[in-house]
Amino acid sequence: MFEKIMIADRGEIAVRIIRTCKRLGIKTTAVHSEADAGSLHVRMADEAVYIGGRRAHESYPGVDKIIAAALSAGCQAIHPGYGFLSENHHFAKAVSAAGLVFIGPSARIIDMLGDKISSKELAVKACVPVIPGHADPLDSVDDALLIAGSIGYPVLLKPACGVGGKGLRIVNVPDEMEAALEESRRETCKYFGSSRVFMERFIEKSRHLEVQIIADSFGNIIHLGERESSIQRRYQKIIEEAPSPAVSADLRRCMGRYACDLARKAGYVNAGTVEFMMDEKKVLYFLEMSTRLQAGHPVTEMTAGLDLVELQFRIAAGERLPLSQDDVTIKGWSMAAHICAEDPARKFLPAAGRINGYSEPCGDSIRVDSGVNRGSIIGLHDDSMLATVVCHEKDREAARAGLVEALNGCHIEGVVTNIAFANSVLRHPGFVKGNISTSFIEQHFDDGRSKCESDELHEL
Repeated sequence: MFEKIMIADRGEIAVRIIRTCKRLGIKTTAVHSEADAGSLHVRMADEAVYIGGRRAHESYPGVDKIIAAALSAGCQAIHPGYGFLSENHHFAKAVSAAGLVFIGPSARIIDMLGDKISSKELAVKACVPVIPGHADPLDSVDDALLIAGSIGYPVLLKPACGVGGKGLRIVNVPDEMEAALEESRRETCKYFGSSRVFMERFIEKSRHLEVQIIADSFGNIIHLGERESSIQRRYQKIIEEAPSPAVSADLRRCMGRYACDLARKAGYVNAGTVEFMMDEKKVLYFLEMSTRLQAGHPVTEMTAGLDLVELQFRIAAGERLPLSQDDVTIKGWSMAAHICAEDPARKFLPAAGRINGYSEPCGDSIRVDSGVNRGSIIGLHDDSMLATVVCHEKDREAARAGLVEALNGCHIEGVVTNIAFANSVLRHPGFVKGNISTSFIEQHFDDGRSKCESDELHEL
């Protein structure tokens, strides 16, 4: 096991990694921008290094600075967290070249799976079902119209590389294609440095399901069940739960097999998430594979009873997985709300300010992963996620009711948050019944409020 690691991220995930390190007796080095000098992750780490830049995006993406700081501090490995450089194959390669261990998959795997075209080709080779579409980059509007006609509208334009919903455009009719393709290419180039865009059929009223896998360097791969991540706004998840209310035991085994087959075909090592879309007929389609921890991983940890960060450390240090698939037991139900600094009444615009008051809910069934406390300063350019509140109970309704109660006990003053909105989603009759999809918020809410008077919130 490592004696000292560097965490190349900030906020909630950095704090969460530090907590596992403290339990395991691993020393930690944090990095920070000027604005984060007094942040929670800096105060919790054993030491911290200023890497320049007033704002987060001016400092944390600095590959050379982070590696130099890790070497200077005597670290043996770097954990990338789940933002900034976590899916940057150039960073993973540079870490290894410096003689440090990258706590995650290899640069080659990150590069291959980070490209949605090559990852889709890999899925086909692994006999994992993919969304019907055209996997090659689109050359022109005429090319796009011809392909869309063969696929059938609506279609989805997607960046070949990239995350976070940037560059995605839904095209419902041919007349929308030219503008949508131009916008998709422009946004893709702006955020990811490439204008490569491809096309898939848009699956309407779909569910977003994620299968957590973890693999060691000895060829052992296991999955830890699925997360339901359908409650989203602008492709960012707000409510997640495990297991999914729409997945049967047989379908779960099928999804798990697909996820492990894909990881095995890729030669994957460490933690990752295979993402699927499921249509109304419960037909599964491979979406993409995330080569890092995700914000929803605590939901899986609660039902599987495992610490994924610890497993990441052990695998990166060359150890075998300590359990087989037969040893994995999913117990109870977990449900989480991602608390963000944003204003649902203003189309979820990011909010900024100083947190003047902060208190967390507590209880045997409650877990809070937070990157802030009283006095924390939230900038407009920071990641809007402040904390993840999780409730683990015996069944879905108990977990839902417990999460509602937990959010009622979560108070953040000084910054506008989505706490009340998340609670209203949890209490919506459609959510209570498990009738959800990726369009749930768009369908039932407008400016943070329920659209219809008939959509009265469920009382506990």
